[in-house]
Amino acid sequence: MIPRLSPARRGLIVAALGSSLTVSWASSYYIPAVLAVPMAEDLGLSPVWVFGAFSMAMVVSAMVGPWAGARIDGAGGRGVLMLSNLVFAAGLCLLAVAPAPLVLFAGWAVIGLGMGIGLYEAGFATLAGIYGKEARGPITGITLIAGFASTVGWPLSGLMLATWGWREACIGWALIHLLVALPLNACLPKGTGSKAAPTSPVEDGPPPSRMALGLLAFVFAATWFNSTAMAAHLPGLLQAAGASTAVAIAAGALIGPAQVAARLLEFGLLRRFHPLISTRAAAAAHPLAAVALVTFGRPAAYAFALLHGAGNGILTIAKGTLPLALFGAGGYGRRIGWLNAPARILQAAAPLIFGAALTAWGLSAIWLTAGIGLAALIALLLLKKP
Repeated sequence: MIPRLSPARRGLIVAALGSSLTVSWASSYYIPAVLAVPMAEDLGLSPVWVFGAFSMAMVVSAMVGPWAGARIDGAGGRGVLMLSNLVFAAGLCLLAVAPAPLVLFAGWAVIGLGMGIGLYEAGFATLAGIYGKEARGPITGITLIAGFASTVGWPLSGLMLATWGWREACIGWALIHLLVALPLNACLPKGTGSKAAPTSPVEDGPPPSRMALGLLAFVFAATWFNSTAMAAHLPGLLQAAGASTAVAIAAGALIGPAQVAARLLEFGLLRRFHPLISTRAAAAAHPLAAVALVTFGRPAAYAFALLHGAGNGILTIAKGTLPLALFGAGGYGRRIGWLNAPARILQAAAPLIFGAALTAWGLSAIWLTAGIGLAALIALLLLKKP
């Protein structure tokens, strides 16, 4: 039975969950950009090793995602999300006290466990349990809030690094989990709107076809690959197109606002349409941006960033809303855990693969992500509304 909640209560749930997820993203996915180099220097390593440990964390998150989703299906998301805050804090404390690379890798493995049970997939499954098929609006709401994770996380990590050091910055994030995110998750409803947890990723009443599940898993993997590749290498790509360093950085700064603007559009006008329609339009954005960049070069740098950012903003929401719209709320958590597992693994490899392509091919490397984006669009065109 889906609980009937007042609009004010719904708003508080979205605000609490969105804010706690902002902390989780900022203290895991976004800390290597600021802390990887000082971590490596302190331990006498190349930064490549720290980024390798971070990639390992994403593989760990892919492995535990289906379990976390199944747990949320059966018992609701509050307990799992609260556990994730404790796990994140433990992993960050391990990083803070790491005397050697082995402990550093152990800390990132624990953080990977926290990522598997405490990022968007867990948040989406929690909302599906609370709201059932009406979760599209709340899912969009939490992505609007957590979309500012880098905006909050990078400056705060930088401030703690400059004031205290990288180890103390990790302790600071651990305390934020315990004192801010944990109480916010404790405010969530205890139960779940759908108790039915499937015994396999395709069992939920009339089962969705394996082809549909496979197509959607491919779409998520392709879009995560492109998103992570651009997050790691966008300035270098734009410079390969002829942009100056200043222009490349300024264009890259537009991605965040473009993502938020697209999510506002999804929250308003696009919510009248089936998520499959908005997802198809979003999947076309990166290939179109790639064509513009190759055709016009440096003058298209800003247009590329805006198009890619807008598409990525809606695709992030689609990872939660599309499985719900296509396959229903029953067993939703376990299903999105399986659907996103390949995406997490490819996400771990994306910076290395695209970086090698950019080094070897220059601007022509964009055809790699454009081709992947086009394949994702074709897969979405093959999916049909129920």
